Formats: sequence, C-alpha cells, structure tokens
Amino acid sequence: MIQIENFPQYLFDQYNSFRKEVPSMTKSHRFIDNLIYFLFPFKIDKKCSLPLIDLNLAQLQLDFKDLLTPLEPILEEPVNDLNKKFFSVIPEIYESLIKDAQLFVDFDPAARSRESVILYYPGFYAIAVYRLSHVLFTLRIPYLPRMISEFAHSKTGIDIHPGAIIGDHFFIDHGTGIVVGETTIIGNNVKIYQGVTLGAASVDKSMKGKKRHPTLEDNVIVYSGSTILGGDTIIGHDTVIGGNVWLTKSVPPFSVVFHESKVVIRESKDHSDTVNFVI
Repeated sequence: MIQIENFPQYLFDQYNSFRKEVPSMTKSHRFIDNLIYFLFPFKIDKKCSLPLIDLNLAQLQLDFKDLLTPLEPILEEPVNDLNKKFFSVIPEIYESLIKDAQLFVDFDPAARSRESVILYYPGFYAIAVYRLSHVLFTLRIPYLPRMISEFAHSKTGIDIHPGAIIGDHFFIDHGTGIVVGETTIIGNNVKIYQGVTLGAASVDKSMKGKKRHPTLEDNVIVYSGSTILGGDTIIGHDTVIGGNVWLTKSVPPFSVVFHESKVVIRESKDHSDTVNFVI
C-alpha cells in the first residue's frame, strides 16, 4: 500500500503517464455556452449590435484555436483549417436550431414563443449542443465533442452522442433520462419524450465502428419510457411508439406500437386489505 507521504510522488508519476494532448474541460464548457450566447444573445440579457457580433465571433474563433492547440500533435488537419471549417457551418446550424425551436412552438401548447424555448427549455439546449458537437465529431477532433456533449448531459439529463445523425425539426419534451447512442439515425420532424433510450442491443468492444443503434425515420413519435435497441432496428416513418415499449425489431411505416397492460380502478371501501400504509 502506498503511504500518504509517498503519494505525491506517485501521483506525479501517474500524471506523467497520461497523455497531455487534451483540451481544457473548463474552457470547453465556457466555449460552448459562449457560442450559444453568440447565436442567441438575449439568453444573457446582452445588448446586441453588429460591431459586437463581429467582435464576439472573432473572440470565439480565438477561443476555439486555444482549445485545439493542445491537440495539435494528434489532429488530422491544421488548427487554422479546422477553425475555418467549423465556423463555416455555424450559419447552417443556426438555421437548423431556429427550425427546432419553431417545432417546439408548433407542437407544445406550453411553448409560448421561440424565445421561451431558446431561453429555458432543456430539450432545446441539448439539441443545440448536439448540433455543434456533431460538427466537431465529423471533423474528427478528439475529446472535444464528448466533453461538450457530456456538459449538456450534466445540465439537462439528456445524453445525445455527438456521432448520432439527427435531421431537421427535432423535438425533445421534458427530456430527462433520454439516451441517444452514437450510431443512431433520426429523420426529420421526430419527437421524443423523457426516459427514451435509443441504444445498442448488446455492449461489446468488437462492435466499435459498426451500426449498433436504431434508425427512426421521418415523423416518428416515441413516448416516455420506451426502449428501442439494435443497429438493424428501423422504425418506419409516421409511426407512434407508445410509452414503456421495449423494441428490438423493425416496425413498418404508419404503425402504432404500444405496451398493453391492465389497470384496475376500484373504490377503497371495497378493499378488505390495508390501503393506507407507511414505507
């Protein structure tokens, strides 16, 4: 057993055994939130002007380069090239997020406006972080995409792997407990509720790089608590998956899938056994 007086040396030796080419966790969290504030300045009650937008964009580009600098020895492309590629798709991501926010307003009677969705809906925040981290993932930047997606996971309870492919007009209601695996494919106009898992049928290291999570085609709705597993599982377009469903096989388009259970309601006065008890 290592004695406490020897532990600092041991810890230092261990530190030197780890790779140093990693971005700062703190800076990555700050960067993603600042990027979202750049896209939607009213989230932080910040006055907006064209010169300020230009200034914030320049600062974000500098911050991104700073994040990538420790990774430079293991990057597949120069930092400047990655910086240009990432920020070149920001306008496209913004347009996608506006579509997502509008779907919340169109579908959710509690959503008063796009501004309210952007300000405080955890589902929208998780989607925004996903769309940004997915670009980093496609650029094959190590560490950073998962660092950012796990930050959103910790804030919202929604776990979307940056490798997933998700179409336009995506809607997450409530959201807590949602899991979307790395090779999941989700089409356009899909709605998912809390506690849904889109996962792999088994966990095996040999499955790395293979399609192991399901595909949801356009206009699918998945209600709370449902679990859909497997890379060969395809949920056909315009299908509704009811709550608490367990699925490991494909479903044709225009289906309604539900878990049938029996619920009995009777008056307590007809009960001979105890109905009031303390656990």
